[in-house]
Amino acid sequence: MLLAIDAGNTNVVFALLDGRRIVTRWRIATDPRRTADEYAVWLHQLLTMEGHSRADVEAVILCTVVPRALHNLQVLAQKYFATTALVAGRAPVEWGIALDVDEPRSVGGDRAVNTIAAHALHPGDAIVIDFGTATTLDVVDYAGAYKGGIIAPGINLSLDALVAAAARLPRIAIAAPATDSLIGRNTEDQMLIGIYWGYIAMIEGLVARMRTEIGRPVKVIATGGLATLFDTHTSVFDAIEPDLTIQGLGLMYERLRCD
Repeated sequence: MLLAIDAGNTNVVFALLDGRRIVTRWRIATDPRRTADEYAVWLHQLLTMEGHSRADVEAVILCTVVPRALHNLQVLAQKYFATTALVAGRAPVEWGIALDVDEPRSVGGDRAVNTIAAHALHPGDAIVIDFGTATTLDVVDYAGAYKGGIIAPGINLSLDALVAAAARLPRIAIAAPATDSLIGRNTEDQMLIGIYWGYIAMIEGLVARMRTEIGRPVKVIATGGLATLFDTHTSVFDAIEPDLTIQGLGLMYERLRCD
């Protein structure tokens, strides 16, 4: 099986893939100081609990937006899985798509991988919305090229900044409001309304403007942990793909094997 690793700013996701099928997945908080040995102890326990072993892993492919985490993940693959980690975007697993922007090298690896997966799963023009540490909206054209996008603060980042800057505001959990009313009757409800409905308004407004600029029918694909939370109160998403980055890594490995 393939071990796919998506190292983001907040979490590192590990997933076992059998072909295109995701067998199981785990996540751990991102810590660039975490060593290969620490990853190995944690992973060994989880593999065992799921009835797998290190020997089941024949290849490792990874994508990271945290440069400091790369080395330890490469050591993990070499030392504990006896294989050289394939790094998305580097030979021999080049992107294989056009990065049609002013500075192609600055495109985050996760956004390029999402583009590959979105085009394979939903051909045609698309907008990929990833609810992560940052909320990103990326445009994929009908030929599968990455055309650029938008970066906005993630919802948890925005909430943390609000609480840190306003001494009397409490820390609240992100959830769908209990009612559709936009007039909060207490501080917690008012904060939740502002964050939740504010983000929906932002996403709907940005998508509407992007659709106008693109000028062709566009599918909107959402990914990230909060996608399903927002889906309950907006019809802007055409599809939700929680494992889009992992699926993209699997597709890149599959393409490499077929070459």
